[in-house]
Amino acid sequence: MLKIVMLKIVMLKIAMMRHFARRIIGLGALGGLLLVGGCNRQWEFAPVDMWNRSRLKPYEPATSGSFNSSSRQLVRGTVARGQLRTDEAFYNGTLNGRLITALPPAMMQIGANPVSMREIVERGHERYDIYCMPCHGAAGQGDGMIVKRGFAPPPSYHIPRLRTAPIGHFYDVITNGYGAMFSYASRVPPRDRWAIAQYIRVLQRSQNARPGDVPANLRGELQSKGRVGPSGTVPLSETPSLPGQMGTPHASQKAPVPAPLGPLDSPGQPGDASAPD
Repeated sequence: MLKIVMLKIVMLKIAMMRHFARRIIGLGALGGLLLVGGCNRQWEFAPVDMWNRSRLKPYEPATSGSFNSSSRQLVRGTVARGQLRTDEAFYNGTLNGRLITALPPAMMQIGANPVSMREIVERGHERYDIYCMPCHGAAGQGDGMIVKRGFAPPPSYHIPRLRTAPIGHFYDVITNGYGAMFSYASRVPPRDRWAIAQYIRVLQRSQNARPGDVPANLRGELQSKGRVGPSGTVPLSETPSLPGQMGTPHASQKAPVPAPLGPLDSPGQPGDASAPD
């Protein structure tokens, strides 16, 4: 009986030694592969080289042929597909270097299809609520939720400086940023930037509406109820949709708006592919 027990113990030790030997061999083989992987073609250990010297990187200096670079330079004036920006007003918000004061003509149509001002404003309203309202607030007073959490407030859209600023100014700020505000060019395509700028104009008008802006069949009702301010302005909550559907929709009337965008419109840098036809 004792011999059987001793034999089992010996067999167990042999099995453990074999298992340990297999692990040692496996680890040694893995280490050898790692060392070989760090060698160059001359079998010299060079972990930083990794065979990089055997290829040319883009635009790396080279003496092959008649060029001094591993890559040919682009031909002068080359423009990537979809990035031809010949419409200065649409892409830069300027005309002859000066900020424009009205929407560029390219905003009023997509290809052969006309775009109404209502579509532009509604699209701008939707985009404004996504990108601008957190800081600027629903009415553009600079009292958004981010400001209420301690962020520095942006100026109100209703101060004289911004009420008299050309619409191209708002497009330029969205594109390039201003002060603490960073550029939204990578998030908002040019057509949406113009839509937001036009909606800002609507906000400015809604906060300074005059009785003459109200449809004639509703003026008497507002005046009879004393809802016309002492300066002749009409509060935002009492302002119906203005002529041409330029009024500010109430929150209860908001609904998802299909984007009046062309097939090439997509977020990108100022030179993105949302080119007007």
